[in-house]
Amino acid sequence: MRILIAVRPVLVAICLSLFMSSHASPAPIQLIPQPKEMTDHGTRIHMGNKLNVYVAPGSGLGKHYIEQLLQQNGFVVRFTKLKQACVRFLIDSSTITQVHGYRLTVKPNGANALIQITGNSRKGLIHGLTTFSQLVTYADGRIVVPGCEIADYPGFQWRSFMLDEARHFQGKEVVMKLLDEMAMLKMNIFHWHLVDDQGWRIQIDKYPRLTQIGSRSNFSQIASKVTPLDSAKVSKLPRWYYTKSEIREIIRYATERGIDIVPEIEVPGHVSASLYAYPWLGTSSRTEKGTVYGDLYNVADPAVMQFITDVLDEVLDLFPFKLIHIGGDEADHSHWAKDSNVNKYMRENGLQTYMDLQLSAINKISRHIAARGGRMIGWNEITGENIRNEAHVTRSASEKLAAGTIVQFWDGEVSLVNKALAGGYEVVNSSRFHTYLDYNYESTPLEKTYLFDPVPEGVPEIDRSRVIGLGAQMWGEFTPTTERLYYQIFPRLAALAERGWVGSPVKPDFEGFKARMSAINHRWIREGFVIP
Repeated sequence: MRILIAVRPVLVAICLSLFMSSHASPAPIQLIPQPKEMTDHGTRIHMGNKLNVYVAPGSGLGKHYIEQLLQQNGFVVRFTKLKQACVRFLIDSSTITQVHGYRLTVKPNGANALIQITGNSRKGLIHGLTTFSQLVTYADGRIVVPGCEIADYPGFQWRSFMLDEARHFQGKEVVMKLLDEMAMLKMNIFHWHLVDDQGWRIQIDKYPRLTQIGSRSNFSQIASKVTPLDSAKVSKLPRWYYTKSEIREIIRYATERGIDIVPEIEVPGHVSASLYAYPWLGTSSRTEKGTVYGDLYNVADPAVMQFITDVLDEVLDLFPFKLIHIGGDEADHSHWAKDSNVNKYMRENGLQTYMDLQLSAINKISRHIAARGGRMIGWNEITGENIRNEAHVTRSASEKLAAGTIVQFWDGEVSLVNKALAGGYEVVNSSRFHTYLDYNYESTPLEKTYLFDPVPEGVPEIDRSRVIGLGAQMWGEFTPTTERLYYQIFPRLAALAERGWVGSPVKPDFEGFKARMSAINHRWIREGFVIP
């Protein structure tokens, strides 16, 4: 990162719509995340609120998002031809070579300012737009922008935020608000945890009971207060799932902001919600007072595997990014051990351990997703390792995870990261001690989050490039209200966003980060967030 400040004396003020401050020490530019290169010319330009905007044809940049974002800055936007525009969005892949990179210049232009944002892609232009939005400040009731030049691009290609709605359903408005914040922080992957023991939150046409029954929980155990047959009570409950129409709307909203969505459909564990809807999917299912606990899919049963691929087919048809997270974590193999049909299947197919059975099923799923033009990602148990040496998980698998799978590490030693990298897999680092936003601020303070390097110490130089980024996880067990949700997320999400943007290795400057957080913290407080 390179930051230069050149203060140029100003001789005159230029009309009502433009004023170049001659203060020797103008307020510093505060941007999150920190750009790679920035030159602050020391001038501060007062602008009128009417803004002529030009968008290059074929750029793919949505005018609706431009208008919405700049209106929040106080501008009245009108789209015009190039010569009339004071804000110009241009495409140039010959001089901007970094993936999703952009260049932004702000300079005086007669009686107005000229803002030019050049990118090599639609996403690059979106990054430039959100940077410009952060540059806007106010003085004496007027809009002010700094004269500057910025050249910027992401350090990691994967910068994700995960929202768990299986435990507590938040709803479309909250998701859209979080997507807005992700875009401002230049995070590019929304990891949507839609399925877990406590709830199934996505409409699947072929299996309607998944939402009719499996969604009827909001972090209570499944249907602990109502039963599937008590239709009168069920009909009075809120709808705690997304229709396909709502999901398409959210996908469009995310795409407009340069964000791809990766849905998570858990396999083979964390599936009690679906087992309550369709008990035949499980193995040693056990219930107490209408509640299902901790079972696994019976992946030895062809009908169950067909159910899984049917569900994934509908998900693949719905989400254009074609990347599906299949979970794969915390599977309690003791349930398979109790099932005679599972053990018979293993003997007939030469599977030595229950981890082999799990990996065999996951590889079948990976091949199915690949045949549909998609790709699979999962938590790092999908490598076949017993990452925490748990008694209910059998020893490591002898099978090898399907090539092309992305491995998301949430727990385990660095040696396991190195083993996955050496095997040719791309890795997303989501170390729970740094990236789990449900953890309290005492155990995971802002500074600890900010100092997180996605490439752990001990990763060989030859493998560093296969660590493709980081993920920030907001698990939903303890977020019954929106206020609590936002309290856990902000400001730590900004710290992880910056770490993902600046790349590795970069020497962190926590004090500088805190100083640059001033403007965004004030905005969050105005919007009602409680910032620790």
